[in-house]
Amino acid sequence: MTELDAGVLVTATEVDVPLTAVPAGQVVAGSPATGSVDLDEDMGIGVWEMTPGAMSDTEIDEVFVVVAGRATVKFTDPSLPAIDLQPGSIVRLEAGMRTVWTVRETLRKVYLA
Repeated sequence: MTELDAGVLVTATEVDVPLTAVPAGQVVAGSPATGSVDLDEDMGIGVWEMTPGAMSDTEIDEVFVVVAGRATVKFTDPSLPAIDLQPGSIVRLEAGMRTVWTVRETLRKVYLA
């Protein structure tokens, strides 16, 4: 699936998300893999997944809802506290934020970017 058709039910936990290894320069621990599927490119809606491990990232403007898994996101900005993610967590990130994602249980989120 690459586009969500109007009136079609999709279960976020069942969308097929192809995964690829995180580039070595971003790996902090383990052997994480990530992937995403755009559900509506025009609206910037999609599903993203990361397997256990840790990786660094530079964020884009995004709001997301966690639908599965558990993780911690730490910010390189010391004024921002780390956040623990679990199903139901809703988070807003701003472009340019530098983060480290540590996933304990495969994390899946639905995002609007």
